Amino acid sequence: MEEPRIGVYVCWCGTNISKMVDVEKVADEVSKLTHVVIAKNYKYMCSDPGQELIIKDIHGHKLNRVVVAACSPRIHELTFRNAVEKAGINPYLFEMANIREQDSWVHTDRVEATSKALDLIVAAIQRVKYHEPLQKRSVTVDPATLVIGGGISGMAAALEIANAGKKVFLIEKTNQLGGQVAKLDLTFPHLSSAQQLIQPFIQGTENHPNIEVFLNTEIRDVTGYIGNFKSTVQMAENENIELKFGNIIAAVGLKPFDPSKIEEYGYGRFPDVITSLEFEEMLSKGNILTKYGKEPRNIAIIHCVGSRNKKYHPYCSRTCCMAALKYVHEIRACLPSANIFEIYADMRAYGKGHEEFYALTTHKQIIFLMYDQQEALPVIRHANKNDNCNMIIEMNEKLSGESIEVPVDMVILMVNMEAHDNVKEVVRAIGVSLCGNQFFIEKHPKLDPVATTTGGVFIVGTCQGPKDIPDSVAQARAAAARILATIAQGSVAVEVTTACVNENLCCGCQTCVRVCPYGAISYNQEKRVSEVNEVLCKGCGTCGSACPTGAISSKHFTDKQILAEIEGIMSMSFKGA
Repeated sequence: MEEPRIGVYVCWCGTNISKMVDVEKVADEVSKLTHVVIAKNYKYMCSDPGQELIIKDIHGHKLNRVVVAACSPRIHELTFRNAVEKAGINPYLFEMANIREQDSWVHTDRVEATSKALDLIVAAIQRVKYHEPLQKRSVTVDPATLVIGGGISGMAAALEIANAGKKVFLIEKTNQLGGQVAKLDLTFPHLSSAQQLIQPFIQGTENHPNIEVFLNTEIRDVTGYIGNFKSTVQMAENENIELKFGNIIAAVGLKPFDPSKIEEYGYGRFPDVITSLEFEEMLSKGNILTKYGKEPRNIAIIHCVGSRNKKYHPYCSRTCCMAALKYVHEIRACLPSANIFEIYADMRAYGKGHEEFYALTTHKQIIFLMYDQQEALPVIRHANKNDNCNMIIEMNEKLSGESIEVPVDMVILMVNMEAHDNVKEVVRAIGVSLCGNQFFIEKHPKLDPVATTTGGVFIVGTCQGPKDIPDSVAQARAAAARILATIAQGSVAVEVTTACVNENLCCGCQTCVRVCPYGAISYNQEKRVSEVNEVLCKGCGTCGSACPTGAISSKHFTDKQILAEIEGIMSMSFKGA
């Protein structure tokens, strides 16, 4: 191995790092280390001038290793790898030390933070000495795409790809396209027809020559890798069809929460306590009537049913507040003299035009009543004979601090949106993960919100989390653009930091085969050793940690590299600095 000539670059990150870490002192101390040819600090290393500084030093000082101490590698590791590669160095002869999230942001003592930054950088320097050049690999891309879910986001993505002349297989588990949007009457904030919005999507999808729609169909399993997937789908007449495709878009959406779990609201016991989707169905028929066929004089709309409550779901469903305000306009148009009560926990009007819509709605002669989710939910009970209404809502009104009774003939529950029951089967089939709320996890919430950690698999719409129609469509078209770019390129780079097997040490126990989450390891019966399919492997390291003989190691994460990093971070060279 050639003698290491290492360049170290310490980022200020504006004041994110420099406020708590003495970056100038760190760079000065690091410059004294063996094999460190040059050490510099700069305000923004990720900027174009910062990257040019690295490139210039690589050429001027003949550097063959680079360490950047800055933010999380998740954010800018690829940025710096590209920079060193542009200068003629293999991108894997680079290492990044996180002195922002792991140091500056979690410390209040500048001396301690500076000392820790030195330790983290020394660890990176020790590790990069043992890095080896890895060669990029690529695979060809099948131009067909699988879209799972026939809601508005799934159809938007499918049409975008199909209009570019590429084949799309669209899988929908129900007997019709449209998803939740097809069940709506009007959309907010402009009160335009949901049917006029969704029907062109449905017709365009059903009639497009490049889209093959499979209704009453569920995905069973997916094998292969980015660019070369295949799956067998089972249709309702139990016919199995094998499909081949290069990319996957998951657009499985969400489903409404069952409010019968909340005893206080009496859903299922009171006939005129209905869900928001049941009220949408009533509106689409053109009338608002109680179960007894009468026009309600008093209507209550209860927000956050199943949302923002630790007992049910802690997250906000995002669209409920505006949908509730939309109902005010529709009720007022149908029943001008009705009393309308908006019973809310918080009013959230975050989208374009939503705050204006909220302000407009307040002039519709309605009564806003606030309750505390954490204190006590409103309770619905039968009205007495003399109450001149069907039900009574008992609640603690937060703004006035008083316990009140609200007379109602109809209650509309703004139900939470939650994951489908079969969501775990879907993520298992396509190889992605779920968060604690059962939403699909994106590769990066800010920088890569439609991709996943599984190459070639994208997530769009509400399966990633509750969102409204514009956000769902925008996300769908973003994923479609990403896929069309890879199709146009014809090939795509695959992971190179993969596992490899030392056949001389492999005992054939097949532990690695069982633990691999990507199905990338198989057992060679003839050789009696395990083998890694490097295209399927994602370099997660699970096999290496489970192997009892140490026969499996991960490229770029060898024992020598990890031990050197540990030795560096445990070094006492700069303690007390």
